[in-house]
Amino acid sequence: MKLTFISLLTIFLSTINSNAQTTDLQILINNAKDGDTIFLDDGVYSVIPSDYIENECGNCRKHETIVYGTKGFLVENKSLHIIGTSPEKVVIITNAGYGLLFLNSKNSTISNVTITGGVRDTSGDATNGGIVLKYSHVLIENCVISNDTVRFANDPVVGICGIVIREGSFALIRNNIIVRNTWDGIALYRGANAVIEDNIIQTGRGAGIGVTWNANALIVRNKVSGFWKGIGTFGNSKAEVYNNAVFDNLGWGIVISGNSEMQLINNVITRNGNCGVAPWTSDSAHVKAVIVNNIITLNGWRDEWVCPQVGYWMNAPGSDITFKYNNVWGNYHGEYRNTDNLTGESGNISVDPLFNSDYDFGLQLNSKMKYSGDPNIKNMDNSRSNIGLTGGLYAK
Repeated sequence: MKLTFISLLTIFLSTINSNAQTTDLQILINNAKDGDTIFLDDGVYSVIPSDYIENECGNCRKHETIVYGTKGFLVENKSLHIIGTSPEKVVIITNAGYGLLFLNSKNSTISNVTITGGVRDTSGDATNGGIVLKYSHVLIENCVISNDTVRFANDPVVGICGIVIREGSFALIRNNIIVRNTWDGIALYRGANAVIEDNIIQTGRGAGIGVTWNANALIVRNKVSGFWKGIGTFGNSKAEVYNNAVFDNLGWGIVISGNSEMQLINNVITRNGNCGVAPWTSDSAHVKAVIVNNIITLNGWRDEWVCPQVGYWMNAPGSDITFKYNNVWGNYHGEYRNTDNLTGESGNISVDPLFNSDYDFGLQLNSKMKYSGDPNIKNMDNSRSNIGLTGGLYAK
């Protein structure tokens, strides 16, 4: 495999701070061969954005829609491995709506860098992101992705996501900090697939993780906070959600909507502004959910906005829901709404979980969550599972 080593050039662009150095990384991407590795030296890599017109819309009602936007860096029709020394020392400034775009790239990597400086496109149909995948397979690892750009008018309302996965793409997203983006942390559209594990996903406006259309995701051991919605499934999507901490979001902690399906097992859903967990759909739709071994607590501190200030809001009539071995406790306007009080049934309880601290959701020695989960789910040592994120085979 050929290795392309990059040394920084002292070219200054007016689009970035005068102290920032840059090199024409895009030329090196263009000249690289399929399978090459590009190692980035410490420094700032910036690009002058170019127009990007696509004939498919990731999140429009009609897929075949022309969308006008801008792109920063483009990896197209080949696989590349772009590797920095560390996200603190290697900064990629995209200056565009589609920041780093992988198009028809089947086996690529981006790791150990910061991606920032996106500029929202004016079209509301553009699925802007720091990293965007179309028809691609990409490993995204150990990166900081942040696009908290200043906009003087919220037009369009949507902002820039951290990561967007579209049109049958697959992403393995692990050990990243996805923070202060102006829309979703991670968004999946149009047949996208992802494994999302061990990330900090913090402070945005849409969903921390939004799985939409017919996308599929395995979501494991993430910390999701500071969004309108924590983790949500929409449309005909499916998600397996294990051992995540979903906390301090403004509206929902977990929302299961449309005709989507979710397995929600061994999570902590706490201190969200309105409701903790909500199957939420119209009479004509039908969600499926398995909700087991979760701690749903202290939700509802914010005036009602999108759902009642309760732990579990059942707002999906006629749906197929399994709800057992959960601890629903201390929610502002009660534990349940639109369903019977399930405490004492099917292993569900209502007690203080006794977390180690406000942001350490491990359990104190005398917590009743220990070994009180579904007996068919085991801890790593083969004991009966705990309730919450310390239980089950995905716990660390």
